[in-house]
Amino acid sequence: MPPPHRILSALSLTLPPSSSSAFVSGTFLFRRSSPSYITPPRSFSSSSSISLSHSTMPYSQRKGGQTWREKTKTDSSVDNRLGEWSASGSSGQTQASVQPIQFGKVQVNPVPVQGQKGIWKPKSYGTVSGSTAVEAEVPVDKSSVGLEQNGVGLATPQKSSSGASKLFKGNLLENFTVDNSTYAQVQIRATFYPKFENEKSDQEIRTRMIEMVSQGLATLEVSLKHSGSLFMYAGNEGGAYAKNSFGNIYTAVGVFVLGRMLREAWGSEAAKKQAEFNDFLERNLMCISMELVTAVLGDHGQRPNEDFVVVTAVTELGNGKPKFYSTPEVIAFCRKWRLPTNHVWLFSTRKAVTSFFAAFDALCEEGTATTVCRALDEVADISIPGSKDHIKEQGEILEGIVARIVSHESSKHMVEVLKNFPPPPMEGAGHDLGPSLREICAANRSDETQQIKALLKGVGSSFCPDHSDWLGGAGDAQSRNADKAVVSKFLQSHPADFSTTKLQEVIRLMREKRFPAAFKCYHNYHKQDSMSNDNLFYKMVIHVHSDSAFRRYQKEMRSKPGLWPLYRGFFVDINLFKASNERAAEIAKNKSTVVDDDGGTGMSGKHGLADEDANLMIKLKFLTYKLRTFLIRNGLSILFKEGPAAYKAYYLRQMKIWGTSAGKQRELSKMLDEWAVYIRRKCGNKQLSSSVYLSEAEPFLEQYAKRSPQNQALIGSAGNLVRAEDFLAIVEGGRDEEGDLEKEFVPSSPSASTGDIIPKAEGLIVFFPGLPGSAKSALCKELLKAPGGFGDDRPVHTLMGDLVKGRYWQKVADERKKKPYSIMLADKNAPNEEVWRQIEDMCHRTGANAVPVVPDSEGTDSNPFSLDALAVFMYRVLQRSNHPGNLDKNSPNAGYVLLMFYHLYEGKSRSEFDGELVERFGSLVKIPLLKSDRNPLPDPVKSTLEEGINLYKLHTKKHGRLESTKGTYANEWAKWEKQLRDVLFGNSEYLNSVQVPFESAVKEVSEELSKIAKGEYETPEYRTPDSGKRKIGAIVFAAISLPITEIKGLLDNLAGTDSKAAAFLKDKNLENQINEAHVTLAHKRSHGVTAVANYGIFLHKQVPVDITALLFTDKIAAFEACPGSVEGERVVSKNEWPHVTLWTAEGVAAKEANMLHNLHLEGKATRIAIDPPATIQGPLEFY
Repeated sequence: MPPPHRILSALSLTLPPSSSSAFVSGTFLFRRSSPSYITPPRSFSSSSSISLSHSTMPYSQRKGGQTWREKTKTDSSVDNRLGEWSASGSSGQTQASVQPIQFGKVQVNPVPVQGQKGIWKPKSYGTVSGSTAVEAEVPVDKSSVGLEQNGVGLATPQKSSSGASKLFKGNLLENFTVDNSTYAQVQIRATFYPKFENEKSDQEIRTRMIEMVSQGLATLEVSLKHSGSLFMYAGNEGGAYAKNSFGNIYTAVGVFVLGRMLREAWGSEAAKKQAEFNDFLERNLMCISMELVTAVLGDHGQRPNEDFVVVTAVTELGNGKPKFYSTPEVIAFCRKWRLPTNHVWLFSTRKAVTSFFAAFDALCEEGTATTVCRALDEVADISIPGSKDHIKEQGEILEGIVARIVSHESSKHMVEVLKNFPPPPMEGAGHDLGPSLREICAANRSDETQQIKALLKGVGSSFCPDHSDWLGGAGDAQSRNADKAVVSKFLQSHPADFSTTKLQEVIRLMREKRFPAAFKCYHNYHKQDSMSNDNLFYKMVIHVHSDSAFRRYQKEMRSKPGLWPLYRGFFVDINLFKASNERAAEIAKNKSTVVDDDGGTGMSGKHGLADEDANLMIKLKFLTYKLRTFLIRNGLSILFKEGPAAYKAYYLRQMKIWGTSAGKQRELSKMLDEWAVYIRRKCGNKQLSSSVYLSEAEPFLEQYAKRSPQNQALIGSAGNLVRAEDFLAIVEGGRDEEGDLEKEFVPSSPSASTGDIIPKAEGLIVFFPGLPGSAKSALCKELLKAPGGFGDDRPVHTLMGDLVKGRYWQKVADERKKKPYSIMLADKNAPNEEVWRQIEDMCHRTGANAVPVVPDSEGTDSNPFSLDALAVFMYRVLQRSNHPGNLDKNSPNAGYVLLMFYHLYEGKSRSEFDGELVERFGSLVKIPLLKSDRNPLPDPVKSTLEEGINLYKLHTKKHGRLESTKGTYANEWAKWEKQLRDVLFGNSEYLNSVQVPFESAVKEVSEELSKIAKGEYETPEYRTPDSGKRKIGAIVFAAISLPITEIKGLLDNLAGTDSKAAAFLKDKNLENQINEAHVTLAHKRSHGVTAVANYGIFLHKQVPVDITALLFTDKIAAFEACPGSVEGERVVSKNEWPHVTLWTAEGVAAKEANMLHNLHLEGKATRIAIDPPATIQGPLEFY
């Protein structure tokens, strides 16, 4: 079968001179079109009916209520949504000629742009029929609306002051009692994709993606990851939202930038189109999600040249689960409304997808926007450039790319959309759009509120007629927080519809499982005129505080298929109301007809895929971005607060986690050490602000890059500095909406690598991340008494924390300086990352290694220690007396202290806890604690511990770290402490029987520590949030690796049969000198990234290689090689003369072997033919 056709097609639009310069390029690329693409789709006429996703259709609506039914599958390429766009005539659309597009040998004549204008007619959404309480919003009085003098938009309508006063009558919610007539109804206003934490490692995800594409089950979709902030927009009344907030500078900037881009796109029609767009989103309950890229909200990897947004998701939010558009649908939607789209590539063949991953690995440490986009264009089947060029708008520093599995039909759908919805013109380009974002922020520097007001005024009232989400009902800033009782009353109310039922289920589960999240409620100013004693309106933000919540929630979803996803950026309008008997009956009738359409995520394009496969996604980031954000920006606080040694420990650990190549680690270490000296000398003790760190970092990086080509490759791009200090938005309270400042990882020191012997010239610190009662002091005493210590002559000593006055870890450091070669048993609980950092810094400064010793336990989803372990720790503490730290049976609050330690570990599962310690310190020793064949924890013990945990949460929420003997709950604590003692001692027989004998535990710990000291310890594999995201490796070249034994055997045969070969080989000692043998096929520097990446299809496969001759001079020797075929496809080397280098004289580089063939032709090298050729097989690998 012939190889797939390689096709390059361009959609070229010819526009009048006035608009052509501003017109966004319509070029898209089709690569390696498979035979199925040669026949054009059935209907590409102007009346063609196109829709793009089975799963994202609006629900059918009937008179008297809304019903949901499972939809039948259809084989049509795209169903109904875009079919309701008609390509009928349009006014104002620029006339353009369209060149035919070639698919193989078949020419398809696309629809001309003239007269083409997609008209979006989605099925209407309604709320439950008769829900007057929900829909009783007072409309804007259109008669009072006039045109602004500047002609940009409409005048702002005023909310009634009486409505605003209602909101702040504190007794409204207080007097709203929940009874049998109380109902709640929600409307989801904004959601972004659920955050899926892949259970598999990156390598496993890649393998599965390649399998699915190879089997024709799916297509791989890749898009650019812009460096900015999440911004969501649901219309002026629907709301503007950031990741976890609204009504602040982030959303004001977002609305301004989006409004300005619509004006740039629509020109003189902008005011009308902005109002239509708002109305469309609000009527159809839709939300668009964007990456907001600006220079005014703080520095990321590079300050953008222009402020812009890129649409990343479009979501339908009707009365049901949010439905996310597929990428073809997003592009069609954006081109209809002239919104900016992202750069997208599709990979639908095995060769394409393997080449993609290889291309990333070749570019991961040096890639910039230009090199990455060029490489992906060359290996993708289809490439659709974004309407905003990353290089021109944002710059060369590219954060990363996102790859995800989509429907196998995506390529066909994409082709249809690109033909039916060509790129729109930019009719406002070059027009005077008024002050820019940066000019407005620069002119309003007094406070955040002033900047917000100026930005909203600058947007114009056609796009933003109502400012109440930002400034309160009467236009003045007021507190928007509503009483926290909203959540409780919401959960107690009857759900008025299916969406409310499902949202209540989500919130109840999160509260029951104590997920780290907040449910923030605010007054809904848009409904202030509809407020009454029996009709309350609020806005809720579901704010997830930790990624661990998403991981834990995914586990719940697997066991509860009907559970709705936990979305990022989750905003909901809530209506609490009283219903009459008739209204209640109608609600019940409507609810009985509702059927949830699926238990999945609502992401389109997933049909035919299992949930696990449908959610396969991988984010791939580039080192040129990470060195700026994670190594420089996020390391600033460590550098200035803890010093250069701690900073070095931090960045070394980061690079270790990423799997950065040894060469790049050396280069980056040199550069970062120089940066540390430079910035501390320049700033003194005053820490450089992370919001404007590029003001100092860019000039430094620019100068560093100029020193050598190697430095330039390391830095990627520098010197394109945009000054931000004069226009940086004022973010009061130091908020960081994206949460990526100084967050991703914590610092670490170099650790003992697997199998390395800890040199005797270095010391060893044994420390205990555990709880009181874990027997560490008793263990230290036994280890001190052990004959021979840890198998060497280093002295072993201990320091008991309860006997040390002052700073314990400083005392340990002082002891380390006195006895640097000793083994220190640090007899003190080391419960958190702050302590671990101190130990790492101490290791780095004093030349020691550290070994964590932890009590063994199964743990829970959110704590490395189980309730069984906690019960044993408490029981041990309450048995002891005369404890140096006064934590024993005579302590009135011993239970509280144990709970306080227990919660220091909250938020990490056992595997995450163990894995982080191993990643930081290179080893981990476990103290055996509980017998594996024990009976379950008795119910009275379990319930008592759970009561204590609940009481601890109440206490700390109200009083923080105040002692339990003080504060509101002092009496409850006293009762619980007594109950704890009674219950534990009442179950003493059980608690004694489940513990591993102490002597056995001491023996096992001692043996493990001895192994570490001797270098016999093998690091176990632990799955952590970071370990699964490690980069696979940076590729430099592709080669076939050949077995050394067969190469040496062939040389021996030659020496025995040919005198010239024997004479040459006699004194070369190749038997001991050949350590590896390979045939280099392509090198990144010589042949380019794509040439190397294209061998991805053969990765790990056995390739036969014919060895046809031995060539040599007095300086070099090599075998002539000819690669064979794999599964019928020949492996062709990019090297002009494929060979296996065997030997080089001292001072001669191996690459000189490339010249042997030419030297032979010139008579300067000897060639001994091998006839018949010897065939040796070996795997094709990347290096």
